[in-house]
Amino acid sequence: MNLATLITEELGAGACPDGLGSVGITGVCSDSRSAQPGHVFVALSGSRSDGAAYATDAVKRGAVAVVADRDSDVGPLSVPVIRVPDARLAVARLARGFYGLGRLQGQGRFPVVGVTGTNGKSTFAFMVRALLQRAGRRPAMLGTIEYDLVGRKLDAALTTPDAVTLTQHLVEAARHGADSAVMEVSSHALDQRRTDGIRFSTAVFTNLTQDHLDYHGTLENYRDAKRRLFELLDRDATAVLNAHDPNCDHMAAACKGRVLRFGLDSRADVRGGVLQADISGGTFVLEYEERQVTVRTPMVGRHNILNALAAAAAGLSLGLELDVIADGIARLSNVPGRLERVDTGELGFEIFVDYAHTDDALRNVLSAVRPLTRGRLWCVFGCGGDRDPYKRPLMARAVTQGADRYVITSDNPRTEDPLKILHDIERGVANTDRERGTTIADRRDAIHHAVNRLEPGDALIIAGKGHENYQILGTQKIHFDDVEVAREAVARRRMAACAH
Repeated sequence: MNLATLITEELGAGACPDGLGSVGITGVCSDSRSAQPGHVFVALSGSRSDGAAYATDAVKRGAVAVVADRDSDVGPLSVPVIRVPDARLAVARLARGFYGLGRLQGQGRFPVVGVTGTNGKSTFAFMVRALLQRAGRRPAMLGTIEYDLVGRKLDAALTTPDAVTLTQHLVEAARHGADSAVMEVSSHALDQRRTDGIRFSTAVFTNLTQDHLDYHGTLENYRDAKRRLFELLDRDATAVLNAHDPNCDHMAAACKGRVLRFGLDSRADVRGGVLQADISGGTFVLEYEERQVTVRTPMVGRHNILNALAAAAAGLSLGLELDVIADGIARLSNVPGRLERVDTGELGFEIFVDYAHTDDALRNVLSAVRPLTRGRLWCVFGCGGDRDPYKRPLMARAVTQGADRYVITSDNPRTEDPLKILHDIERGVANTDRERGTTIADRRDAIHHAVNRLEPGDALIIAGKGHENYQILGTQKIHFDDVEVAREAVARRRMAACAH
């Protein structure tokens, strides 16, 4: 492809300097280590490093041009330098143009559903994939748990990959037969313009509670990063918003197109009336306009009924019928690490593993399991290192208010002192609640401690990791799977019971 043509089509004629007409390109990259002969290297500035410092390395590896912010110092180079107002926006658009995503999405083809929010994104994405599959479509899915590219599945390195990788994944999925996609869109990705090359047909807002303030600084900045997804929508797109969230109207104000609100009351356009909720899941009446259908989801908790309503609204925005939506939701039995049940057999207690890692998510899972628990409700939880420290006491407060017994433990301490993290969490525990819990730094020991004390009728939630199968200590990833450890602890309980 001709570089001048790509620059003109994606960034405008004013961005194209003289002399580019004869430059041919073979790819776009923003990591100098992946630069190959013929690539355009886009120098991105970040909180940890400045891509401008790697421009020379990219050229040595074969880059034939460099795109950089207007004030970025890339040094003297032997290749053309294209100056732009926003390199992050530029890389998303250049990737879209070079790899063909713009052509793929032309005339409304290859609809993409994007979901943002603090909690519920993964469950929503799995639900939408299920109902699209039920409708006979072949959706790709990208999110926290996995990248399903239809032809192959990859472990997810990031909730939302960088702009180039994201574009390549969507185009690859289409090449393998995907006709649509659903993807989780993180606040980091929105702030960094990673999704600016995508034409979203539907954008969904699940909720907003405190998280990632280590990155965004304030809750308002975090909210406004989420809002960007709705600012990207064209007039023919649909915004699907949680009517119960106080930020709903703030998101709606950013939309140029149709807005569908979902919820459990009459304010919502897509409404749900709960008929039953227990350990086996939930049943609700789904209403839209003058139509209604009864929906059964095997997933536990009121928050999952809200997730199902969000998925239903997204399905309606894509033209799916209510009965297809209901059947698709019913077919999804579980999402890895989202209130995932561990088999305890005849022992008489319940164990769930969940990804909850904010105070709001903890309240949701505890309130979901509380009505289903005849005995005591236990919770094992921790907080990640090198992440938002302000939520640590808030998470402790949520657990001590929602659980009868708790164990504070480690959860990916990374380069922080694990004991300092535990101390930060403990600051949220009131003096009157201290006798109901304990702190055990080793996560395996903490899980065994809780399982060994469960009695018939009790329930245990092991929170924080969910689908993750690792623990990050320092800069090392060590295999650790909450489900595996819980099964190991249950097996020991069974052996002890047999011995007696």
